[in-house]
Amino acid sequence: MSGPSEADDDISGIGADPVAFEVFYRRHLEAVGRFVARRVDDPHLAADLTADVFLAVIESAAGYQPDRGSQIGWLYGVARNVIGDERRRAAQRLRVSGRLAGRRDLGPDDIARIEERIDAEAAARRTYRALSELPEGTRTLVELVAVDGLTVAEAANALGMSPVAARVRLHRARRLVRAVLARPVTTLA
Repeated sequence: MSGPSEADDDISGIGADPVAFEVFYRRHLEAVGRFVARRVDDPHLAADLTADVFLAVIESAAGYQPDRGSQIGWLYGVARNVIGDERRRAAQRLRVSGRLAGRRDLGPDDIARIEERIDAEAAARRTYRALSELPEGTRTLVELVAVDGLTVAEAANALGMSPVAARVRLHRARRLVRAVLARPVTTLA
């Protein structure tokens, strides 16, 4: 529903002008409510989406261009986007709940096995945390040498540095990693 003066109204300021927003809201509430109600069958969701449409209007009113169409046409475009966003969120929630529903509960034996595995990998997690404190380039150098098995010269060549610079970085990195690993292990209680 639009009033007779719609073409003359500049709605670009309704995000900052509560009075102008109230006039716009009252003029279009019924039309937006019907638009939403035609697309959803839950009355609570319809009310929420209608409110969301007007929140989106506040945020995007400055982008309204009267030469591209009427206010109600623009408003229906905003409403369509809000409803589409909600449908995508609902589909995502459904996918997530479907994945969760497909998982079985863990039994005591399963939990014990996982706890053993977690305990066994504690040293590796500490090492990864220590490596994460290195600058990215140095961490890459360490990984090329320690994990990928390259020689220092090969790793230096791959990273575009001299073998001497690579040896210095490796020495400093090993010293930092040893210092981090020597810190007492803190556990969360």
